[in-house]
Amino acid sequence: RMRGQAADLADAAATARGHADRHPRLLLMAADATPVHDAGGSEAQELGTAMAVGAAYLRALTEAGMGLADAAGRIEFRLAASADQFLTIAKLRAARAMWARVCEACGLPEEHRSMRLHAVTSAAMMTRRDPYVNMLRTTLACFGAGVGGADAVTVRPFDSALGLPDGFARRIARNTQALLVEEAGLARVIDPAGGSFFVERLTSDLYTAGWAFFQELEAAGGLPRALDSGLLRDRVDEVWERRRDAVAHRTDPVTGVSEFPLLSEELLEREPAPAPRADPAERSVLPARRYAEDFEELRDAADAHRDATGARPAVFLATLGPVAAHTARAAFAANLLQAGGIEPVGGGTTGGPAEAAAAFTEAGAEVACLCASDALYDEHAAEAVEALRRAGARRVLLAGTPDGEHRAAGADGFLHAGADALGLLKELHETLGVGR
Repeated sequence: RMRGQAADLADAAATARGHADRHPRLLLMAADATPVHDAGGSEAQELGTAMAVGAAYLRALTEAGMGLADAAGRIEFRLAASADQFLTIAKLRAARAMWARVCEACGLPEEHRSMRLHAVTSAAMMTRRDPYVNMLRTTLACFGAGVGGADAVTVRPFDSALGLPDGFARRIARNTQALLVEEAGLARVIDPAGGSFFVERLTSDLYTAGWAFFQELEAAGGLPRALDSGLLRDRVDEVWERRRDAVAHRTDPVTGVSEFPLLSEELLEREPAPAPRADPAERSVLPARRYAEDFEELRDAADAHRDATGARPAVFLATLGPVAAHTARAAFAANLLQAGGIEPVGGGTTGGPAEAAAAFTEAGAEVACLCASDALYDEHAAEAVEALRRAGARRVLLAGTPDGEHRAAGADGFLHAGADALGLLKELHETLGVGR
């Protein structure tokens, strides 16, 4: 019910019990913790939730009359596999150890402590923009799931964030795991990451953090009560806000969206997928989120502006000095601007402030971004900002960090690694009239 549909565990367990004797090898319950991941939660929260779901199912199945060992063997666990292959490997390894501990605490002998583990590639990491990059993400995720010991893997089609996948996307998704198993030999070795200090330590850290979150959920009365009270949603939202901030500052880059966007791409069209029935405003519901969605909203708004006006929103790159002095910062600024659907224009001036201002006027832009070396900023930044303002620039940005006297030359903003790229792009959209 993490997506909002309430479920009566007693009824579900009674139904499962009714099938148990007739189908001795049938898996009866799915302890699916992927909604925690897809809502932006952490790996530890996903692990803790998976254990809480498993414990709730054990209680319900045994109360319905099933033996404890039989009940434990009829649960399938589902966890998300992301493009961070090492986190995926360690998470799946930690999950097996955690479930073994739960079963041990229940008094089950060692031969009944195994886990049926199903990995599903992350929906949160998928992008609508430049969706072909999703093939790389799902390949890494599938690899991590295989190395981490998943019994089954589901690879999402690369266009799944756009709606219903087409036949080509489904075929690629199927073939991704087929190639990894048959040609890369991914299933030939048991626990190939075992013994690696890095992986063992990461597994141990995730185990510790996941177990602590499991205990928090159990102390709250178990997962059903943690959902109803909003505790789980609150904890996941805290992580989501930190993750969202890291994406906004591009410390967690999203290739093809916040980094290296393809401005000329046309969005693929797919049949719409069924809308979720749950209301994400309810505290007991975990909403489906994607890391790229904030930047993609800006891209959508910029495309709509282009369609309505015939021109894409643009910023002029006012370059100073020879190419070697400004090319690195001009390329950085162009990349950042395109992440918001803004077209960088100019960038060909190699003289001083007067030449840059004249080129700005000719381009007919409203906003300029200075790009040069530190030495040229020391010498010309203040003069260039003033010249661009006289030429009609409503805002003048500077590619570089805001420290140093030469950068306090009246610029309205700064483009640099670690800056709030999303916030800056939103301000530029407002200045350029996007969305009006």
